[in-house]
Amino acid sequence: MSTPAADLSDTIVVGHDGSRHADEAVEYALRLAQRLGSPVLVIRAWTIDTAPHGTLVSEGYVSSFDEGSAKVARILEHDVGAIAAAHPGVRSTYRARFGQPASVMIADSVGALMLVLGTRGRGGFASLVLGSVSEQCIRHARCPVLVVRPT
Repeated sequence: MSTPAADLSDTIVVGHDGSRHADEAVEYALRLAQRLGSPVLVIRAWTIDTAPHGTLVSEGYVSSFDEGSAKVARILEHDVGAIAAAHPGVRSTYRARFGQPASVMIADSVGALMLVLGTRGRGGFASLVLGSVSEQCIRHARCPVLVVRPT
């Protein structure tokens, strides 16, 4: 994974996977950004297995990874739009990147003010077996990490 080219030094990066827990993380990140006067970058990682139906193949046309990422970013913006609209003073941007979630979040954490993630609250053995994106990010991110626990 390459690192982002943009300067993220004042940016709060937040991961969103389409879950209710990710919505809570975005909400928290936006509230924090409002207080700090920071922009927010919302990121969704995707793979061939997790790409929404029609993202990669539509009417016989096979999209490139860049086209797939653009489609996933539009879906992400739609998914998070209502949450972001409740914080009109915060500049929010959206990015989708092809790759495993932890790898994408870690790469995009380089230089960021903070990385915010939700958690599904799995612990113990389930977390060890499934692997935890938040756990990997806590250990390897290149900025402070805030994990928002489910309410």
